[in-house]
Amino acid sequence: MPDLILKPKSDRRLRQGHLWIYSNEVDVSKSSLQSFLPGEQVNVLDAKGKALGTAIINPKQLICGRLVSRKADEPLNRERLASRLKSALVSREQLFEDHCYRWVYGDSDGLPGLVIDRFDQVIVVQVSNAGIELLLEQLLLAINEVVPGLNILLKNDGKMRAIEGLEDYVRVAQGEVPKLVPLKENGVSFLAPVWDGQKTGWFYDHRLNRRRVQKLSQGKRVLDMFSYIGGWGVQAAAAGAKEVICVDASAQALDLVHQQAQLNNVSDKIHSLKADAFAAMKQLHEDGERFDIVIIDPPAFIARRKDIKAGELAYQRANQLAMRLLNPEGILVSASCSMHLERTRLTQLLQEACRKNGRLGQVLEQGGQGGDHPVHPAIPETDYLKSVILRTWYEA
Repeated sequence: MPDLILKPKSDRRLRQGHLWIYSNEVDVSKSSLQSFLPGEQVNVLDAKGKALGTAIINPKQLICGRLVSRKADEPLNRERLASRLKSALVSREQLFEDHCYRWVYGDSDGLPGLVIDRFDQVIVVQVSNAGIELLLEQLLLAINEVVPGLNILLKNDGKMRAIEGLEDYVRVAQGEVPKLVPLKENGVSFLAPVWDGQKTGWFYDHRLNRRRVQKLSQGKRVLDMFSYIGGWGVQAAAAGAKEVICVDASAQALDLVHQQAQLNNVSDKIHSLKADAFAAMKQLHEDGERFDIVIIDPPAFIARRKDIKAGELAYQRANQLAMRLLNPEGILVSASCSMHLERTRLTQLLQEACRKNGRLGQVLEQGGQGGDHPVHPAIPETDYLKSVILRTWYEA
């Protein structure tokens, strides 16, 4: 394999456990980035020529390299792919039932740019790294070595593929994959739209937070904003909520909410509203609607660092509007999947929402992503999900 040589002192982060190499850390006088092909695997050397490991490289990216081994001359191949798939599988099977989980979570599982979500006998594979794309046939062989005979959908249409110079496609690689695939989460049955839905069709990351909300929902009136296909709301109804209203801008997603409700025999408790979330919250407030629990789980308002200011304003506005819809003593469940929104900042935004609504607040619980989205301790970016359960009331 060719060598990628770093500038002096640019090896510090890698030695501390990080996996990423930035293009400005490469000594281009000794190893020109233009001499490498996207997806090529290389040996990484420090400025003195000492080996730091093996990496996948894409010379056109700011993060131009991602370590896949701490040893030189150890590229990803079928054998190593199978070993990492097995390791990840053991971890998930210890944590979750029903074979429903995120099987592979990118860098945290030693497989950069690879996501695999499992729905029992169906898996959805998403590749967003040129090196993994080059290894796709080896990856499929490795998957069959670890768990033979799965039905495999390649859902390779994410926005990162264009950045990596990869074409989009969605196709079945093995077996048969229907439009809607069954799964279970926290004892509740769902159908995931793996072909046409967001990302892989389902978001396993909030599993533990939704389980907590189940326990709070018994006998309550619940509003599920940005509901998508009802992950939060249907679980609340199945756990004994008195009434649940799911709000989303997608009619297709809300049709699935009602299918999920029927699947769990809670159709009489579930209602839906197709609308822009912000407009809906204003209208519900004007109509005098009030709820015991309001759940806010929006898409990422902060996709990039430059979006932080505008994104924080969006989170603040959403939570202020949501808080106005709570009964005098109510619970706001506020979530964020924005990597660039810090947990402490989300709590500050909730305090500001309390102040502007004349309420007092208590953080009852804070949550994050489940164990099938493991956090790499040296890569803060892998710790992206936040959930705050906030009790609010008016001062006597």
